[in-house]
Amino acid sequence: MAQAPATDQRLLGQIHVSANCSLTPRDALVFFAGVAVGSVSLAVLLATRGFWPVLPFAGLELLALGLALRISLRRGRYREVISVFPDRVVIEQGSSQPTQRTEFPRAWARVELAESRHRGHPGRLLIGSHGRWCEVGRMLTDEERRSLSNRLRELVAGDGAGR
Repeated sequence: MAQAPATDQRLLGQIHVSANCSLTPRDALVFFAGVAVGSVSLAVLLATRGFWPVLPFAGLELLALGLALRISLRRGRYREVISVFPDRVVIEQGSSQPTQRTEFPRAWARVELAESRHRGHPGRLLIGSHGRWCEVGRMLTDEERRSLSNRLRELVAGDGAGR
């Protein structure tokens, strides 16, 4: 029976990339409750004075705010973990648990920092080989993306000695 050769498991470097999100679920709930109390109080006061159409709009306003907070909290949990081994580069992306895993042979992997064609739009940081690419650092600023690009180039292109 033939066996595949064992891959080298020594980790040369690992980079964790996440959004700069300081809003916790508890803080979001406190904020939502404060806005809801104010909004509903004003809507009820106006409804008692005959302006009853205000009530459904207050509800829609709170629904929109709740959805926006939920989306913000979900995006705040998004993580990327880039692990560099002597023989491969592994990129894991996802929220609480990695939902996408991409691997590239380290000897062929390239790090590309593509500047945006349009002023004011963010550039893209790509890792890839053989025509397959994976974008990393979408949530970073251009300056942070350049710094990450430099660090990734060091890890991917380096010989691994002493790292």
